[in-house]
Amino acid sequence: MKDRVKALLDDDKADEAISLLERFRAEGGPMDDTLFYLLGNAWRKKGNWQMAMNNYLEAVHINRDSPARQALDIANEILDFYNKDMYNQ
Repeated sequence: MKDRVKALLDDDKADEAISLLERFRAEGGPMDDTLFYLLGNAWRKKGNWQMAMNNYLEAVHINRDSPARQALDIANEILDFYNKDMYNQ
């Protein structure tokens, strides 16, 4: 599953990756931190930062050492940067 999702993301097929993971999750598939991290990456590629961060948080909740921790920190930095710019207009 993980390799298939990674391949979809590498091919810029975020919608397909999201559909695959959401279907897997709905059917009771075991979602580990890596799958939540990949789902977060898919949402980030689509520009949906809220969904990306929600999935990164799920991954970190499962495994504090997940790569989602760094992705979450980076997402927060990016959003903080954009929000500060909005105040300076």
